[in-house]
Amino acid sequence: MAIQTVDRASELTTNKVLRDTYRLLSLTLLFSAFTATVSYFLQLPHGVSLICSLAAMGLLFFVLPKAAQSANGIWIVFAVTGLLGVGLGPTLNHYLATSNGTTMVATALGGTGVIFMGLSGYALVSKKDFSFMGGFLMAGFIVVLLAMIANIFMQMPALQIVLSAAIILLMSGFILFDTSRIINGGETNYIMATVSLFLSIYNIFQSLLLLLGIAGDD
Repeated sequence: MAIQTVDRASELTTNKVLRDTYRLLSLTLLFSAFTATVSYFLQLPHGVSLICSLAAMGLLFFVLPKAAQSANGIWIVFAVTGLLGVGLGPTLNHYLATSNGTTMVATALGGTGVIFMGLSGYALVSKKDFSFMGGFLMAGFIVVLLAMIANIFMQMPALQIVLSAAIILLMSGFILFDTSRIINGGETNYIMATVSLFLSIYNIFQSLLLLLGIAGDD
C-alpha cells in the first residue's frame, strides 16, 4: 500500500512538471514570436541582433541556473526567449524580403511544429527511457559546435548544409531526451525543462529556414 502511495505521488509530480513545462513553453514561444515580429517591423540591424543573442546566452548560462529554483526563474526564461526572438528579427527580414520568403518561413514553422509534436508525442505515448542518448547528444553537440566555429573561418556552403541538417537531428534527439526525462522523473524543474525544449525548437526552426533558403538559391 505504501509503495502504491509513493508511486501515485511520483506520478502526480511528474504530470504536474509536464503540464507546467508545456504551459510555460507555449507562453515563451508566443512571447518570442511577438518580440521577433517587433524586431522585424523595427528593421533592427544585425549588430543589435547579435547583442541580444549574446545577452540571452549570458542570462542562460550565468543567471538562470541560480534562479531556476524560484519564481524569479520564470522572468529570466521570458527574458532569454524574448531576447532570442529579437535576435531572430534580422534573419526574418532577410528571408521575408525574398520572392518566396513568406512560404519559406511558413514551411519552416510548420516543419518545426511537426517535428516537435511528433517526437514529443512519441516520447509521451511510448514512455520509453531515452536517457541512454545523453552521452551521444553531448558528443554530437561538441562536434557540431567545433564545426560551426571552424566554418566561421572556412565559409564552406557545403559544410553549412551538413551542419544545419546535423543540428536538426541533434535537436530532435534532445527533444526525445528531455521529454523522456520529464516523464521518467529525471527532470523535476519545469523551468529548466522549458528552456531545454525551447532551445531545441528555436534551433530546428533556424536550421530548417537556412536549408530552405539554400534549396531556394537564396
